Amino acid sequence: DLALKAELKGTDSASKTDLKRESAQRQELGESLMSLRKDLRQRLLAQDHLNDRLLEAVDEAARISNFEGRRRQMQFVGKLMRQLTPESIQAIELALQEQHQGSAHEVSLLHQAEQWRSRLIDSDDALAQWITLAPQTDSQQLRALVRQARKDAKPEKPGEAPRHGRAYREIYQLVRERLEAAHDIPQ
Repeated sequence: DLALKAELKGTDSASKTDLKRESAQRQELGESLMSLRKDLRQRLLAQDHLNDRLLEAVDEAARISNFEGRRRQMQFVGKLMRQLTPESIQAIELALQEQHQGSAHEVSLLHQAEQWRSRLIDSDDALAQWITLAPQTDSQQLRALVRQARKDAKPEKPGEAPRHGRAYREIYQLVRERLEAAHDIPQ
């Protein structure tokens, strides 16, 4: 597309429209920086993809409530964003994508915890396996939670859906904490 435009125009330089579009995209990216988690911001700052001046401008824009003042501040943020390298822009986009989708490690941890919870409730063998794999787990507490979750899951009347109570959630929390502490527990 760009090659065809350049061929038709007879020049390699971007048109005014292209420059404005890129400028607006950078300003929107700067606006989305306002919602970026602190840990991701710090990582970008440490990798020199962001600078203190840009972060201060973004924080100031988030603080401003006046419409016109905020619009002007966002234009300033856009100006600072245009000074960033393409590598920095790509790193910012990846950080925003990670924030929206969650990191692969977090998703994996969530799935492992859910699978272990289901296995613990379904089978007594899984309880013994879990205690073997994570001996630091309070086995008495875990057994009590599993018993309560099994009891809660039985419907009171025939035809009702199973109910998941507090014990069901607590098993998940306990398993997740242990998985976070020891990354090498298999599924």
